[in-house]
Amino acid sequence: MTNLAERLDSSASADPDSVAVKLDDCTLSYGKLADAAHRLARLLTDKGLKPGDMVGIMLPNVPEWPICYYGVLLAGGVVVPMNPLLKEQEVEHYISDSGARILLAWHEAPGQPATGAKDARAELISVEPVAFAQTLAGVLPLPLVERDESDLAVILYTSGTTGRPKGAELTHANMRKNADLFSQEFLKLTPGDVVMGCLPFFHTFGQTNSLNSAIFAGATLTLIARFDGAKALDVIERDKVTAFIGVPTMYAAMLAAGREKDTDTSSLRLCCSGGAAMPVELLRGFEERFGCVIIEGYGLSETSPVASFNPPDGVRKIGSIGLPVTGVEMRAVDDDGKEVPQGEPGEIAIRGHNVMKGYHNLPEATAEVLSPDGWFLTGDVATVDEDGYFFIVDRKKSLIIRGGYNVYPREIEEVIYAHPDVFQAAVIGIPDDNLGEEVGAAVELNAGASVTEEELRAFVRDRVAAYKYPRKIWFVEELPKGPTGKILRREVTYPGGDV
Repeated sequence: MTNLAERLDSSASADPDSVAVKLDDCTLSYGKLADAAHRLARLLTDKGLKPGDMVGIMLPNVPEWPICYYGVLLAGGVVVPMNPLLKEQEVEHYISDSGARILLAWHEAPGQPATGAKDARAELISVEPVAFAQTLAGVLPLPLVERDESDLAVILYTSGTTGRPKGAELTHANMRKNADLFSQEFLKLTPGDVVMGCLPFFHTFGQTNSLNSAIFAGATLTLIARFDGAKALDVIERDKVTAFIGVPTMYAAMLAAGREKDTDTSSLRLCCSGGAAMPVELLRGFEERFGCVIIEGYGLSETSPVASFNPPDGVRKIGSIGLPVTGVEMRAVDDDGKEVPQGEPGEIAIRGHNVMKGYHNLPEATAEVLSPDGWFLTGDVATVDEDGYFFIVDRKKSLIIRGGYNVYPREIEEVIYAHPDVFQAAVIGIPDDNLGEEVGAAVELNAGASVTEEELRAFVRDRVAAYKYPRKIWFVEELPKGPTGKILRREVTYPGGDV
């Protein structure tokens, strides 16, 4: 029997006075973090939460996030992380689909947690720092509730080519082993380390590689609620950050800010990048400017997330996502599931302790990507060299990565289709120097339609999170289609110019 949150208790017992989480002048010791989490566990059970019940968490990267996260886990609950930017319909889907009975939401969430929770008949607990602390002070701590390794710890919602987000079921073993591996084998964290917590914790990358990795090691996690390159450099200098984990756009923002200001970043000993391919010029420019090596890796929500990484103490191949991590197998396969010859492109398949149980309440969708013998098909295409290093060459899925955030075309297309003037639409990623990719939409209107580009943009903006709506919309007479009439998204091109 085990529970992911046991690792918080272990770190708190080892040194209760050391700083666990920091946000500028606000600090939270390990002892206080554990105490608050155990009190929240009591509050949740008093509200009827039982082991295995789902609880939504919709907060930015603030100290209350780990309190809520570990509090839910300590009570035996399952965490359903949610972007605080989500709108009413999105919130309602996450809650209804997961079956969450309670939503812990930031009091100033720019999204729409209250209406979404109400629509899904879930109880909303507003998290305002002062009032939240007072509420927790009024209840007694609850002892940790034991869970089995195969029990669910987190449901991470990720879309695909089918539209609405699907819940990837991750177990206590999935999350614990992945964080242990990253914390010890790659970051080699100790209680004296300071980890930058700028990746959003509602995403698996930030949750495993920053939050859990730091807490498991008893290190300090210093937060940035909203990422800014100049702010990140200031925090690195102020808090003597030793490990930075981020996406390429974050490195680009810091490099740009670093050209304008002189910051002491000598405390950095290792940087890790994932979420999207790192441009070689960016990697070399960052390393030359700040004198810190960046190692690249690869993973998905469905793999907890780490599947491969360039070894920090071995050969690093620039442009590669590295080698499979300990306990994980990877191979490139053809459409029949057979491994392709060395150097030939094939879909990445993954098997190991990091692979999800399946998609929540979606057995057919699970069967499409997860074989009976445990191989998960990622939808990403790669080649493998003579040393076993993987190189991404294409995405089989049409995922758009905008500033580190995943945007799935089908989900946005469904919203566009809801407009009465729209006949058909295709959403694609457009290369962008700052964000990596921007969201664009080619739209075929109904005959006689009068909607403008700005009106359609506003229509979508009102219905999805701010990072998802298409900044670029253009109208076409006809979308490219294949023999069966299927829209060929890969043949849609952006005409250029300001839209």
